Amino acid sequence: MMFVNSQDNDFGTKFEELLGRGKMDIATVSGIVGKIITQIKQDKNKALKEHIAKFDKWTPVSDADLKIAPESMQKAYKNLDAKLKEALHVAYDRIKAYHEKQKPKSWFDTEANGTILGQKVTPVDSAGLYIPGGKAAYPSSLLMNVIPAQVAGVKQIIVCTPTPDNEPNGLLLAACHLCGVTEVFKVGGASAIAAMAYGTENIPKVDVITGPGNIFVATAKKMVFGDVNIDMIAGPSEIGILADASANANHIAVDLLSQAEHDEMASSILITPSQPLADAVKVEIENWLQKLSREEIARKSIEERGAIIVTKDMDEAIELMNEIAPEHLEVVTTSPFDLLPYIKHAGAIFLGHNTPEAIGDYIAGPNHTLPTGGTAKFYSPLGVENFMKKSSIISFSAQAIHECGQECALIANTEGLTAHEASVRVRLK
Repeated sequence: MMFVNSQDNDFGTKFEELLGRGKMDIATVSGIVGKIITQIKQDKNKALKEHIAKFDKWTPVSDADLKIAPESMQKAYKNLDAKLKEALHVAYDRIKAYHEKQKPKSWFDTEANGTILGQKVTPVDSAGLYIPGGKAAYPSSLLMNVIPAQVAGVKQIIVCTPTPDNEPNGLLLAACHLCGVTEVFKVGGASAIAAMAYGTENIPKVDVITGPGNIFVATAKKMVFGDVNIDMIAGPSEIGILADASANANHIAVDLLSQAEHDEMASSILITPSQPLADAVKVEIENWLQKLSREEIARKSIEERGAIIVTKDMDEAIELMNEIAPEHLEVVTTSPFDLLPYIKHAGAIFLGHNTPEAIGDYIAGPNHTLPTGGTAKFYSPLGVENFMKKSSIISFSAQAIHECGQECALIANTEGLTAHEASVRVRLK
C-alpha cells in the first residue's frame, strides 16, 4: 500500500501513479477483440457457439440453447429465500423511484411572431445490457441497468451474461424475472457485445449497449461505438475517501476494502489531513483483511493499488481528490455538506459517517454503474438519459422567417452555400 505525505519530495511521482490507476492497455487485446467482432459479424451464431465452447467450457447444440427460458427465471424467483426476495423488491422499488425523477421531458416554446422551438424526447427502440457472470454474478447490476431502460420506455431489452459450464446463476435469473426481462442469452465477453451490436440469428441488433465488464468487454464496447451507442468505457472499481479526525478508523478501513474485494485491479484511496487517523486505518485494514472471504483478492488490491495520503489540510485533500475523480467518493467529516460545493469530480458522492459506499451499490436508489479511472471528469453515472434521445423541434411562421431570414441568407451566402441561401430567399419574396 502506498502510504505517503503530500509534503514528501517524491509525492508528485507517486501521485502520478495513482492518476494512472484505471488505465487499461486496450491495445494489447484490441487485435483479439477485433477478430472476435469480425467472426460474429460474419458467422453469427456459429461463431458464438465456438466462442462459448472455448471460453465458457460448454457447447451449445442449437441456437435455442443460447437463450434462457423464461420458465427457468420464474422458477429461480420462486425458489428465492423470502427475506432475499423482499430485499430485492425493496431495491427494485427504490431504484425505480429514483430513476423516474431523472426522466427528461419534451418541451415547446412559442414566440410572439409564431415561431415554435422545442425538444422531443423519445426512448431508443432496443437496448442490450451486459451483466458479468464470470468470477461472480451481480443481480444488483441487472437491476441498475434494466430499471433505467424500463423507465425510459425502451420496448425491447436484451440481456447477455456468460454462463461458465452452462450453469446460469440462480439469483441473476430471479432478478430477471423480478424485472420482467424475458430475452436473456448465455453469451459473454466481447462476443456478447458484438452479437448485440450487429445481431445474430436470434440475438437482435440493439441501439444502445450498457453494462460493466473486463478489458475484453470494454474494448469491444469501444470498437462497436458508432454502430451503436454505449454508456461508458468502465475499468476496475475504485473508492476514494475524504476523512477528517472525526472519522472512525474501523469504518474507513472496511469501506476501503469493500472495493478491494471486487478484484485485484480495484483501487482504494484515503486522503486525510489527520495523521493519527491514517495510522489507525492502516492497522484496521490488516485486522479486517484476515476476516474477509475474499482475503487474497482484497490483499493484493490493497497492497498493489491502495493508498493513504496525509495532507496539510482538507483543502489540499479535496484538490487531490478532484484530480483523482474517483468512481465512488465518501466524504466522512464533521460537516460533509459544507464540502460538497468544492467537490467537482466523482461518479457518486456518499456524505456522512453512516453512508458506506455499499449502500449505493444495492439499495439507496442512484445507479451504481459509474465512471472509473478518472473519467468522472467527463462521464456521468448510467441513467434514464442513456436510453433516450432528443430531437429538436423547429417551426417558423411567415412573419418569423421575414424577421430573421435576411440574416440567415447572408450567413449561408458567406459560407458559399447558394442553395441554402436560395431556400430562404424564395420565402422572403
